[in-house]
Order: sequence, then C-alpha cells, then structure tokens
Amino acid sequence: MLQSIRDSLSGWVLWFVVGLIAVPFAFVGIESFRMGNSDPVLVEVGDTEITESQFRAAFDQRFRQLQQMMGDSFRPDMINTAEFRAAVLQDMSNEALLLQYAREQGYRGSDAEVMEYLRGLPAFQRDGRFSAEAYRDVLAGQGIDPEYFESQLRNALAIDQMRSGVLESAVVPDALLDNRIRLQQQQRSLSTLVVPSAPFVASIEPTEAEINARYEQNQAQYQKPERVRLDYVMLDPAQLAEVPDPEPSVLEALYEAEKARFVTGEKRRARHILIPLDADKDAARDKAAELRARISAGADFAELAAEFSSDTGSKDQGGDLGWIEKGQMAADFEAALFALDEGEVSEPVVTEFGVHLIRADEVKPEQVLTLEDEGVREQLLTRYRERERALRMQDRQEQLDQLTFENANSLQPVAEALDLEVQQTDWFTREGGTGLLAERGILNVAFTPELIDANENSRPIALSDGRVVVVRKAEYEAPSLMALDTVVDDIRQALKQEGARVQALALAEQIKEEAAAAPSSESLATLAEKHGLTYRVIGPVGRDSANVDPAVLARLFALPKPAEDAAAPTLSVVMRDDGDAAVIAFSGVQQATVSEVDRVAARDRITQMLAGREFEAYQAIMRDAVPVKQRRSLTDDESAP
Repeated sequence: MLQSIRDSLSGWVLWFVVGLIAVPFAFVGIESFRMGNSDPVLVEVGDTEITESQFRAAFDQRFRQLQQMMGDSFRPDMINTAEFRAAVLQDMSNEALLLQYAREQGYRGSDAEVMEYLRGLPAFQRDGRFSAEAYRDVLAGQGIDPEYFESQLRNALAIDQMRSGVLESAVVPDALLDNRIRLQQQQRSLSTLVVPSAPFVASIEPTEAEINARYEQNQAQYQKPERVRLDYVMLDPAQLAEVPDPEPSVLEALYEAEKARFVTGEKRRARHILIPLDADKDAARDKAAELRARISAGADFAELAAEFSSDTGSKDQGGDLGWIEKGQMAADFEAALFALDEGEVSEPVVTEFGVHLIRADEVKPEQVLTLEDEGVREQLLTRYRERERALRMQDRQEQLDQLTFENANSLQPVAEALDLEVQQTDWFTREGGTGLLAERGILNVAFTPELIDANENSRPIALSDGRVVVVRKAEYEAPSLMALDTVVDDIRQALKQEGARVQALALAEQIKEEAAAAPSSESLATLAEKHGLTYRVIGPVGRDSANVDPAVLARLFALPKPAEDAAAPTLSVVMRDDGDAAVIAFSGVQQATVSEVDRVAARDRITQMLAGREFEAYQAIMRDAVPVKQRRSLTDDESAP
C-alpha cells in the first residue's frame, strides 16, 4: 500500500509538488488561472484565461529557478529570452489544457492517493516517517494553506493518471524492437583520407575589396552593442536594525493565536497485514480472519506480516507503519486503529487497498506544549522577529516607492531620506552579467525609454533574494559599428580560413574522382601517398563512436549500403567539424545480433519514445475538444519580461 501509488507517479508530479513548496508565492497554479482580474488576457484555454500578470509571475519563477539551479555558472546571455518566454507560456497553456481535459474525462486524485504521496515526501518526514506536525509546519512556514496545497496535488495526480493511461498503453512489437536495435547497433567499416586546410592558409591573401565587401555585407556582425551603467539605491532586509524582544503580554497573545501549532494530536504506532482484494473478496476476508485467529493463539504478528502482507513498504519491517496521527490514513483504517487498546489486534478492516489486520503497538495521548517550553518560546520569538522585520521592510518599501515617485529625476533625495548610499554598476549590455546584473527585473528596465531617453528613476524592483532596488541611468552608449581598422585582422583571418577550407574540399573531391577512376581497395592509400596525405583504416565503427569526427559519422551512416559484390568501397567527401576535408570509404556493414539483454535494455527506451508520440497525438485530440486561443502576442507589449 505504501509503495503502490508512489511508485506509479511520474517525475512530473514530484516537480510540481517540490516547486510548490520551494516557491510558494511565485507559483502560478491552475486555480489561479480562474481568478478574474483586469489583466490583459494572453491565452484562452477552454474556460480558463491566462493573463499577463500570471505569465509574468510564472516567467520570473522559472527564471529564478534556473538561476538557483545553475548557481555561479548562470549567465543571462545563455538564454534566448524570446524562446524562453514562449516556452513558459506554452507550458502554462499545456497545464491548463491537461487539467481541463482530465476533469472532463473523470480523472480525480483521491484522498487516499494524496495521503500516500505526501507520506513519501522527505520535506514532510521526521525520523524517516511522515509527520503531520512537520507537514503543517512546512506549509505554515511557507504561507501555504493545506487545503490549497492538497487541491493542487489532486490536480497534478489527475493529470498524471491521464498521462499514465496513455503512456502505459504503448506496446512495441518484437519485430519493430529488433529492427530498431539492429539499426542502432549496426557497425560500418570506415577508412579515411584527410586533407588538412591549414597548409592552404598561407597561400591565401584576401584582397582589400574582399575585406571591404565582407565588412559591408556583415555589419551586424561587427556592431558594438549598446551598453549602460546604472546608479542605484538598495533596501536590504539583512541591514535592518535588530528587532528587540517583545513584551511578555505580546508573546502570550501570539501563543494564544498560534496555540494549535503546539498541540500534538494523539499518535498510535501501528502495524498491519494487508491481504489484497483479488477476484474472490470473500477469500481475502477469510484469510485475514484465519491470520487473526493464529495471532490470538500466540503467533507472532511481525512474522505473519513478513510472510503474508502484500504491502511492500512495510512487510519487511514486520508490518510496521510507524507513528500515525488522525487524518493520515483511509477513514475505515483510521477508525479501527484509534478504537484499539494498546497491543490489541483489530477485526479484518476493508479499504480500497485490501483487507487489513491492524495492531496498536503504542499509544501517545494528545499533548499541548505550554509557553514555558523553551522550544515553543524560541519558535514564537523567531516568528515575531520575522514578522516585525517584514513589517519594517514593507514600511521602508512604501517610503522608497513614494520618494522615488516624488523625485523621478534623481536618486540623491531618496538616498538621503532613507539613509542609503547611491551605488553604481559596471558597464553591461542587454545580455546582463553576474550578481545584480543577472537579475531579470533589472534587465527588464535597464534599456527602456523611461530610463534611457526620459532619464527617470525606475520603480522599485524586487530582487530574487528579497532585496529591493531603484535604478537610473548613469551613462549610456548607443550601439555603433566598429571601425574597419579594428576588425580588419579578424576579417582577413576568417577569409583565409574559409578559402583554405574551400581548397581542401576541392582537393578532396579531386582525390575522390581519381579513386573512382581506378577503383581498388588500395587506391585511397596509394593516392594518399601520392599527395603526401594521411590515410587511415579505422575499421568497424558504430553510430556513437567517440574516436570518429561527428560529421564523418553522420555522412557514413547516411550513405547507401554497398552492393555485396562491389569491388570498391563507396566514397564520399565531407567537411569535418575541425575544418579539414576528408574522403571517406565505406566498405561494408556488420549487422548486430539481437540478444534478450539488448531487448530488455532497449524496450523501455523505445516504448517511452513511442508513448511520447502517442501522448502528443492525444494532446492534439485534447486541443480539438478544448479550444486554445491566443488572444494577445507576447510581442504586443515591449515591457513584457
């Protein structure tokens, strides 16, 4: 029971839940799509509207997650912003489409499935087991309502049920599987004659006209990008004054308001034996009754659980389920457990998972921790300080916002009023940089007309780490064409390299024609010696051979198979990835012998590939049933992220 559902859930659900825990305020769940507002609508998915503000929140969340994942190696110029924005909007549309269709088709995440999944999440465990107290504390610490969290998880489970139903139906016939393996493992006999381009470089001297033409025809390549330096002021929560301890009456009031957090409900340590409900349900009940009789006669409960229980998550521990609080298990299971005395074994209990025998090993009554408890006081003090710091930060932000608005043309009055320092960034382009210059909020405004042309302050910008900045232009350099004399050497070298590759390719074509005119297995070797080049018999190679140039491999496996009675190999010319030309000789095919080990290794991979295609087709059916309409292009608003 403990493993059955968890093992069937895909990584999609895991990332959904982890993301919801990790970024509670930025997460854009499906339910938020239904919240009406005056935002411009970007996409309509059936009866769901995805608005611009929801898109911005999702974009910023995804961007921050990417930053956190990549750490110090992250650079904004790694990302094609337009493609990234389009991908985020597409993901949001797909999520809304999948959920609507799943609901229409009757898919639902049950309470039992939600509970089983939550029990497996480490974030909600203590000492390796699910803790209702940890669950409440984690969600409370992130400001998430448990009912909302569980509704989002039900949505994810419903979508995953629908996806799994399609993906698990994919079947790969053995003949198709074997053919795929043979093609993938096929080896081809290869020889190469390499014509290096380097020897031709010295003989090529581009003319002034060629250099000028390259410069004139490719001016976009020789642009010096626009760049800017920004002045800024920053509010940093870490620099706020320490919060003094509250008066005892304040702490008492806080304790009363949050007393429920310090109530530990009744807990019971339980074991169970699970008998599956197969076709013969009466037989399952009879088996459970028989085992209960054996326990009553003195048989060891743990030994019987290890032998007869079908719950793979607990049977090896003698059926031990750990400590259980109310609300964790199926209703009938829970009712039976909490009606037992310590050490008592229940009558057979039927749930959707099967028939259970339950034993209450230990009972811990409800406990209420008082304000005198050191741990309680420390939690409340921490909560109070965090709340006070947040209020102080909010007050400072409101002052910053007002002062920025009132002093749109200077940061100095803002800095003086809030006792801040006007600081300055380095020069940077639209690609950004590191640290502050990797922040999407700053990059979104740095080159806007308001800053560059109107010379105004920005509005306050919230950074990913909780700091807030206001920026304004310090200096700006417009994009400009680099002078020819600054790039002439680069152009000349590029033309020389290109000319050298052309000549190397031409010689390779000539050698191929000479070899074709006098076919024999030795012709390439003889021609290599004649031209002072290197000929190499590589032998059988596979599609992923690491010691062969990728361009050579791609051409080799694109060539038709030589006739069995062919006297000479199939020849072709290719430009290698390193800029050298090569004549390749393809002399034969070695077919792979398919073993059962190969089939086992390949079946899952190929099944997943076919299943993915089937699900894409299924999504096309969904789009016919749930219309998706683009109401507004992302490019309609230049201020979009």
